[in-house]
Amino acid sequence: MEKTRIGFIGAGGIAMRHLGVLRQFEDVALTAFADTDFGRAEGLANEYGGQVYADHRALLDSEELDAVYICVPPFAHGEPERDVIARKLPFFVEKPIALDLATGEDIAARVKEAGIITGVGYHWRYLDTVEEARNLLADNPAQLFSGYWLDQTPPPTWWWKKDMSGGQVVEQTTHIIDLTRFMFGEVTEVTGLASHKVRPDFPDLDVPTASTASLRFANGTIGNLASTCLLRWGHRVGLHLFADGLAIELSDREIMVDTGHGRPVRGAHGDPVWHEDRDFIDAVRGGENRIRCSYEEALKTHRVALAIAQSAETGKPVSLTATKEA
Repeated sequence: MEKTRIGFIGAGGIAMRHLGVLRQFEDVALTAFADTDFGRAEGLANEYGGQVYADHRALLDSEELDAVYICVPPFAHGEPERDVIARKLPFFVEKPIALDLATGEDIAARVKEAGIITGVGYHWRYLDTVEEARNLLADNPAQLFSGYWLDQTPPPTWWWKKDMSGGQVVEQTTHIIDLTRFMFGEVTEVTGLASHKVRPDFPDLDVPTASTASLRFANGTIGNLASTCLLRWGHRVGLHLFADGLAIELSDREIMVDTGHGRPVRGAHGDPVWHEDRDFIDAVRGGENRIRCSYEEALKTHRVALAIAQSAETGKPVSLTATKEA
């Protein structure tokens, strides 16, 4: 069997999550790793095989690859994608796709011009529980939702800085934003609020420590998102949906469907990351393209996240009507 040769740009925790899946695929060869922390890339190469590089351009110049995984922090997006596109290589990139809108739009335009396959790591789209919820709402659309990312502060210090992570809404709650788009369609207007608490145990943290947003969708659905990093544990991450005579609670692990006769809960089956990686590899290998979130699609989610952050800063609603179909 001819194997699909994969290179990794970025060797952090999310790269390891994908590597744990890709190593299971008999049609994949983990070929090379690049990271500015050479020792971290070397550690992955020791475990999975392949060559090691301290610079992504050296990797791209030296290796014969079929596709690339880009798993870098938000502030590092831009040049890796442009260099991969210049070589006409398909790529899978982790969210968020950038810190700003201009970078995302530039890369999306280059992807379109090059005509290459892309995938983005919004893996909630692959949950079987999400599919169940979509089926339940097909003939009875949700009228209201509440989304949550109520969690602790991640340890990487880059996450604490707005100019490196973009803040919690852009870096974490983006998963819930993308899920609402997957469920309801396009957002037309957002209004955001944010606050900041000084925390001595997190020096120099300048991202909002609590935020909320109201969203309106083109189909009439309305709802809100709540985010905080003030906790010392993961409290709630998920989406609650309300339709006529129906309430649904979704997390990345389970679904609760309430029709007034109890609150039955079932766990999610399967690994959504396995499914998103499998779909990406199959498309790269020339099979049917079943990728649920391309770069172009992820850019629409990124627009919403950035609009929420903008609204929280300016105190004014932001309309997305003009760009929702872009």
